[in-house]
Amino acid sequence: MSEEIEHMHHYDEYHHNHNHTHAHNHTHTHDPKDVKAISNRLAKAIGHLESVKRMVEDGRDCSEVLVQLAAVKSAINNTGKEILKQHISHCIIEAVDEGDMEAVDELNDAIDKFMK
Repeated sequence: MSEEIEHMHHYDEYHHNHNHTHAHNHTHTHDPKDVKAISNRLAKAIGHLESVKRMVEDGRDCSEVLVQLAAVKSAINNTGKEILKQHISHCIIEAVDEGDMEAVDELNDAIDKFMK
């Protein structure tokens, strides 16, 4: 099975078998400064990816495109790490303090998907 088809299969299987009613007992807010920093990182990655797309359309050297694409992947992975750190240090700590162990299970599922 191709990787893309396998991913779609896992996606469908997860979403058809996953209970979408989440009853979290905690509420939390994120520091607007942190939200803005993550948003800025994502905007930079989007801009960088758009420039890679233009490189492809302009017929730029494949090696140059691959190097720039690797930089975009790195930026996205680093953004994910920051989100994960913030989630653990704020959301998960609050959830555990409030006895919401489902949040830990959801975090583990999210890490599995992010790290594929």
